[in-house]
Amino acid sequence: MTALPQISEAEYEVMKIVWKYAPINTNEITEKLLKTTAWSPKTIQTLIKRLVTKGALSYEKQGRIFVYTPLVRENEYVGQESRSFLKRFYGGDITAMLSAYIENDALSEAEFEQLRSLLSTRKNKEK
Repeated sequence: MTALPQISEAEYEVMKIVWKYAPINTNEITEKLLKTTAWSPKTIQTLIKRLVTKGALSYEKQGRIFVYTPLVRENEYVGQESRSFLKRFYGGDITAMLSAYIENDALSEAEFEQLRSLLSTRKNKEK
């Protein structure tokens, strides 16, 4: 698998908008991010340019408007980041991570039941 570009927290916020609404132009990205952040339009444009440079976004110029589409799929990026987190903090051991969450009461009862259901479903698929 090809290594995906490193994306900062701020760039990730831009990517979430592009993943959800692509193809999307600069003004639309800016409009959506101004509702949820305190960033200036210039900051947003800088983040978009960085993502293009990193190879996470491509663009097409339509007249005076730039329209962006992702070059990185969301599920691939989230998967890479999840594996990186697991490896960095738990040595790649998902059981250690889950144990830490359970022991520190970081899971609500609903989350615990959802996890139990996921594990049960997975176990039944393997049979």
